[in-house]
Amino acid sequence: MYYTTYKTVVGLITLVSDGESLVGLWIEKQKYFCSKVKENLIKKDNLPIFKIVKKWLDAYFRGENPHINILNLQPIGTLFQKEVWEILKTIPYGETTTYKDIKEKYMAITNKKMANQAIGNAISKNPISIIIPCHRVIGSDGSLTGYAGGLDLKRKLLLLEQNSLNKSS
Repeated sequence: MYYTTYKTVVGLITLVSDGESLVGLWIEKQKYFCSKVKENLIKKDNLPIFKIVKKWLDAYFRGENPHINILNLQPIGTLFQKEVWEILKTIPYGETTTYKDIKEKYMAITNKKMANQAIGNAISKNPISIIIPCHRVIGSDGSLTGYAGGLDLKRKLLLLEQNSLNKSS
């Protein structure tokens, strides 16, 4: 496993790759920082995937809506977590959804019953924050809840997306 770091307007970000795919993206001091990575990390700044992800992040922080499908993502997690994270990828830029909505989509797709707490736990363990947009998930009452990067960062990311949409309309 390889890593590089990248300075952004929200702080230092650590990118982790298996050499081909992005397996993790953590913001400095984020809860669960590199928690799924069991191997020793080797610093390697020039991997092609890192260059692509950094360009994606540059566009995102400029207020653009870069497409997620240009990135080779392989988040590390259980099958259940990966299923939940796939649903997160469908949340449109600048929009929010609720934990309850994610749960209902999960149950419709998999035909499995799931507790709210399990869905929330899977969302909180998302190892590719910002790109897999767990920051777009809010409480049913519209409150900002549960973001591993902290609620201030969640607010900043949502505001960045909203401002970007307001400029383009």
